Amino acid sequence: MKKIVLILLSLIMSTAVLADEKSLYNFSWLDNDKEIYVLQNRKFRKDGNFYVGATAAYNLSQDFLDAYGGTFRAGYFFREDWGIEGVFGKNTSTESDSAKGVKQQGAIPFYREIESYMGAMVVWAPFYSKINTFNKVFYFDWTFGLGLASINTSDNRNLFVTPVNTDKSMTKENVMGALWNTGFRFYIDQHWSLRLDITGLTYKADKSKRQNSASSKDSQLFTNYDLGLGLNYAF
Repeated sequence: MKKIVLILLSLIMSTAVLADEKSLYNFSWLDNDKEIYVLQNRKFRKDGNFYVGATAAYNLSQDFLDAYGGTFRAGYFFREDWGIEGVFGKNTSTESDSAKGVKQQGAIPFYREIESYMGAMVVWAPFYSKINTFNKVFYFDWTFGLGLASINTSDNRNLFVTPVNTDKSMTKENVMGALWNTGFRFYIDQHWSLRLDITGLTYKADKSKRQNSASSKDSQLFTNYDLGLGLNYAF
């Protein structure tokens, strides 16, 4: 009896192994009604490719401003998972409802807007994946970028000095800061891809205090980040 059980177990195990070996791309032995396909090859490659792109952007970090803008980008992948990218961004903004609410309470909201920036970063693309949805396969990369940028800002510090400065124009300043990015590239074909990015700027700048002179300042770390949606074209 024990011999019979051992023989049956060995047959079952061998069947499972055969099913496993023969079904790398066809798992019908798991489900007789459907087939699951495993795709191993990378269809869209980046190594040696130059690309250009553009995105429309909406600011996610400003409390007192509604800021919109866009970026123009160009990059080159010298390896499949490493590349460089140059970015130029420009924004426009208006006071938000939060800022208007603060003013109605008799206070003054402080804000600093990013007018434009230009920078370059190293891009790392460690994750490449595929999604099979509605019998269609979607390919995408998940990328990360880090670099430096020259940033043109303006702020309303003139309203925070005592005596109050009657000059209500914005104070403009140029600073250097860190440029960082994370995003997805969804491939449409060999040339076109849809890109979804969060692009951030972290920099140090002066913020005037409400004291007895306009020269009284303290340094503060600012972080600005946008959500962008656009297209890439690879050559």
